[in-house]
Amino acid sequence: MSQQAATTPAAVPSVESITQLVHGFYGDVRKDPLLGPIFEEALHGQWDTHLQRLVDFWSTVALGTRSFKGDVFGKHMVLEGVTPAHFAAWVGLWQQHTNRLFAPDVARDLQVAAHGIARNLFRGYFGSDPAFVPTHSEHNGH
Repeated sequence: MSQQAATTPAAVPSVESITQLVHGFYGDVRKDPLLGPIFEEALHGQWDTHLQRLVDFWSTVALGTRSFKGDVFGKHMVLEGVTPAHFAAWVGLWQQHTNRLFAPDVARDLQVAAHGIARNLFRGYFGSDPAFVPTHSEHNGH
């Protein structure tokens, strides 16, 4: 009988759970028909290096490790062919993975961080706020 690495959602993020999140999430990104081609073209077969940088990035965000140094905005702004649909797909997959791996409060914190990053990149590409980030009025809906 095989066991998954995380059978219960993590109540506290760790380097191990962030590593699991990043690798699982970007495994699905690579398979996604919309997102996969953009990432494959941008990374030119350098997935292993990129995954380690992403673990460092999300460890810095979630754990305060300060293991990431880089220009996230500048690196993304040079990518071509990015559309609002790419952002919505990325945020949707991130929500699925964080909800599955982490307790609700931790998942929500990671989702808020991802939404902030996505919102800043979206503004850089399109000059407006994305529709996938709920506004305060949408939180009060029925």
